[in-house]
Amino acid sequence: MATEKLKTYSLSEMKDKYVGKVGTKKRDDFEYELRMDLLGKMIKTARIERHLTQEELGKLIGVQKAQISKLESSANSATIDTVIKVFKALKAEINFNVKLEDDYVSIAL
Repeated sequence: MATEKLKTYSLSEMKDKYVGKVGTKKRDDFEYELRMDLLGKMIKTARIERHLTQEELGKLIGVQKAQISKLESSANSATIDTVIKVFKALKAEINFNVKLEDDYVSIAL
């Protein structure tokens, strides 16, 4: 019985093929949406770990429950100020890494 060797592909190769190459608008949009989705999931996970309802978290930062729901389902409409307020209310540390050419700037809030 002959065994066939299957070709394997990396996630990056699959994204290049089906989403677009790095640097294209389609790929950039995809990566942005993915990051915003992950940010929303982090907010929800932290809120649940703190035993807070969406309404309670909203009251802590001065927004309605609906805004927290939108953040958790997709944070792409959130301002950075709102995201910082949410994580501070959740007593979570926030780290931003920014690459400026060959240098990294790291900010912890």
